[in-house]
Amino acid sequence: MAVTWNLWHGCQKISEGCRYCYVYRQDEMHGKDSSLVTRTSLFNLPVRRKRDKTYKVPAGEMVYTCFTSDFFVPGADEWRTEAWAMIKERPDLRFFMITKRIDRFRVALPEDWGEGYEHVAIACTVENQTMADYRLPIYKELPIRHKIIICAPLLGSLDLTAYLDASIEEVSVGGESGLEARTCNYDWVLDIRRQCVEKEVPFGFHQTGARLLKDGKLYRIRREFQHSQARRAGIDYRK
Repeated sequence: MAVTWNLWHGCQKISEGCRYCYVYRQDEMHGKDSSLVTRTSLFNLPVRRKRDKTYKVPAGEMVYTCFTSDFFVPGADEWRTEAWAMIKERPDLRFFMITKRIDRFRVALPEDWGEGYEHVAIACTVENQTMADYRLPIYKELPIRHKIIICAPLLGSLDLTAYLDASIEEVSVGGESGLEARTCNYDWVLDIRRQCVEKEVPFGFHQTGARLLKDGKLYRIRREFQHSQARRAGIDYRK
């Protein structure tokens, strides 16, 4: 089971992978300014209780955290201490977040973080070699118990070999969605898989993207089939 916890909303574009951000697309349809970071009505979701005093979010759930923003966005600095406190209060849940701002990880970090909370996974996303070579050396040195590299939207070939070892629990790859999506070359995906297999790091192909180039042919894949088509490729690797 899983729940989504978007405790704040809004973000600023900081790299090439942000160009066609899905949050900006969705907000535009409703006349919202995605660059404004605002606290949402779901801010305290993990610690809300029922009339019988039990938590509304039951133990054991995976909590997908801050998927319409970035947990480390500067505009949320004033709320992050409280957010960490709620996460700490619920060690019976598993929290999963993805960030492009791994260089801001230590801003408002809890004093008792130590080597990381066991129930928190923080994934670092990279879209091209420039971002991989900037973000991943920082990521590798940080005290995070569960580390996952997300290569999405994959915009070019990547050499991740210098960053792959037993500290990385998985590398997950996906193309870009949306009408303006840039092409994802299947050869790039397979090459990242090869690197993972050689380093014995689990690999997953989670999304084809809207435009997938395979064997010289460009496939246009509708949004509702992008995850299932990636699964059908059958290239996930588990050591």
